[in-house]
Amino acid sequence: MSKPLKGRGALSNPANRFAPRCSDIDPVEDGELPSRIDTRLIYERPKTIISRNQSPDVPFEQSVNPYRGCEHGCIYCYARPSHAYWDLSPGLDFETRIICKEGAAERLEQELRAKNYRCKPITLGANTDPYQPLEQQRNITGELLEVLARFRHPFSIITKGALVTRDLDILAEMARQQLCSVMISMTTLDPELKRTLEPRAAGPRTRLNAIRELTAAGVPVGVLVAPLIPMINDRELEAILEASAAAGARSAGYIFVRLPHEVKDLFREWLDAHYPDRAEHVMSLIRQSRNGQENDSRFGNRMRGEGLFAEMIAQRFRVALRRQGLQPRLGIELRTDLFEVPPQAGDQLSLL
Repeated sequence: MSKPLKGRGALSNPANRFAPRCSDIDPVEDGELPSRIDTRLIYERPKTIISRNQSPDVPFEQSVNPYRGCEHGCIYCYARPSHAYWDLSPGLDFETRIICKEGAAERLEQELRAKNYRCKPITLGANTDPYQPLEQQRNITGELLEVLARFRHPFSIITKGALVTRDLDILAEMARQQLCSVMISMTTLDPELKRTLEPRAAGPRTRLNAIRELTAAGVPVGVLVAPLIPMINDRELEAILEASAAAGARSAGYIFVRLPHEVKDLFREWLDAHYPDRAEHVMSLIRQSRNGQENDSRFGNRMRGEGLFAEMIAQRFRVALRRQGLQPRLGIELRTDLFEVPPQAGDQLSLL
């Protein structure tokens, strides 16, 4: 069995489902992975930047993702299988081979200026985190926010990165116009569990401080307890909501753990390494909540699960939500009527 690598979530780099071989990391002579794997950046210039969502159980229609892959290294991440489309592994490649979208802000501006564009809120972070560590140097998310602010375009952010407070000036101004909201993903209050589950994400205390800073600046903040994993962090549900509400969160949602495609084997490998005594029990409860499978992609079931255990989680969440005075995740509505295409060089208006 592979050994955990410091600062990385996955224990291996398995072949993706489309290729007979994976883009493997150079092994050492004995065939084992090196003790340290540095992040490598891959650059692409996207032809389009706004993605449209047709799923009825996702609360947004448009999203923008500045990066493909994520340094946070969360072992459970449902976006891992998307790396297979670039002939990369959903394992260690996903968290060490990050694709940066060059010119994302310029592309976004072009799409917002299109004559047939209709303003609907945009979510940043629907797939991978827009505030993962390399954003500190690349600033792709920051540039996207500047464009959205100039167009007075509504947006929401989903992140577990405390770097979101770097852009507090833009967020506060947009919040005053009811044009932005932030969802902070909180998976655990236990720093040791965070260290292995989400190795390069901000710690729980840091995320709670981010909620406080955003709230103090007038930015509406919600908390997303995601994912809830049986026998790993489900016991923390009430404590997470209580701590988040005390920090200023106004709304909350949760997602039951999803294990699509390659994620199920990567997650099981992680369980065997870190929780061998309960690994099979965890997987059994997941199968009980997923129609007998490790994953269930059916709309209406994939976010919440089904069966006795999943229903118990749902009941606990509803009770805790009322007790803490939190609104459901959809409680924050953003305005679209303020959207305005600013003049640019060459426009008739720019001459006036």
